[in-house]
Amino acid sequence: MPLWGMFSQEKVVAVTVEAVQAALKGLVDPNTDVDFVTAKSVKNLRVENGDISLDIVLGYPAKSQFELIRKSVINALRALPEVKNVSVNVSTQIVAHSVQRGVKLLPGVKNIIAVASGKGGVGKSTTAVNIALALAAEGAQVGILDADIYGPSQPMMLGITGRPESLEENTIEPMEGHGLQASSIGFLIEEDAPMVWRGPMVTSALEQLLRQTRWRDLDYLIVDMPPGTGDIQLTLAQKVPVTGAVIVTTPQDIALLDARKGLKMFEKVAVPIIGIIENMSTYICPSCSHEEHIFGTGGGEKMCKEYGTDFLGALPLNLSIREQADAGRPTVAADPDSPISEIYKKIARRVAIRVATLSKDMSSKFPSIVVQNT
Repeated sequence: MPLWGMFSQEKVVAVTVEAVQAALKGLVDPNTDVDFVTAKSVKNLRVENGDISLDIVLGYPAKSQFELIRKSVINALRALPEVKNVSVNVSTQIVAHSVQRGVKLLPGVKNIIAVASGKGGVGKSTTAVNIALALAAEGAQVGILDADIYGPSQPMMLGITGRPESLEENTIEPMEGHGLQASSIGFLIEEDAPMVWRGPMVTSALEQLLRQTRWRDLDYLIVDMPPGTGDIQLTLAQKVPVTGAVIVTTPQDIALLDARKGLKMFEKVAVPIIGIIENMSTYICPSCSHEEHIFGTGGGEKMCKEYGTDFLGALPLNLSIREQADAGRPTVAADPDSPISEIYKKIARRVAIRVATLSKDMSSKFPSIVVQNT
């Protein structure tokens, strides 16, 4: 018997596409808790002679998470037998999602997110601008529309002065601040000028701001809604093509009572509720670090359970948030690596992830049909 016949010879089995997909199936996106195969994030998968290359395409902006995801995928695939090289590219592709039936879509805008509250004084505008900045920091193209005609605050918060240009008839160019495109009645009037307008005039002015601003290729337009749930707010919710709404509240019972009204308003006009943000959740003493729930505790999460919606996160009552917004440099722009900015970014990613799960807008897929007499 030949010498080599005395030794068993193992057949080398090359890594297969099926093995790679199985490994990816067991790998969960840390932001969505869904594996990459189920989420349909795996694109352009190639397996050849032990070399693996693929793209992970996320449906939400998460530039700060790219390297973490890339390394986790590489490590998982390198653990497979007979793998030589692994090449992974992580990117984001944001698509448009459907809005209320019968509402005209907005050119240059993929998704509109309304940030609302049932009452004033809960920090809605500050939250809206920081969410917009957080989405932009994560790689999205973002704009913000200041829908509060009576009390516009976004020009001050973004540190923008001057008047918008009009390059075409009946249009205005968005102003820019900290990488955001912005439109507000505050850019068109004097700072101390009162808006003594009735409801129909306010609604008309807002629609003009929304539709006559030449938004440029926005992934998200954040609409800072006026406080309350009256006729003006309901009309806006019916006429603005909203992808979803975020409700801002504090833990205080009276704020939660009004927040419920805001949530029900959007339900009436078939706008999906993305989730609830609890602002001014706790106060941490800067001297002794003692944490106190000044306005109550657990209110936002309780409301989410009642209405079956997502709790997007809780923000502290912090002096720096107010000071930075008043100075025209909101927290995410002024101190992007701070713990509070990280909270805003986590909330923004949750908002974008929730939007990504909504029904896609298919109107662009259908051809225009023109009937002519011949």
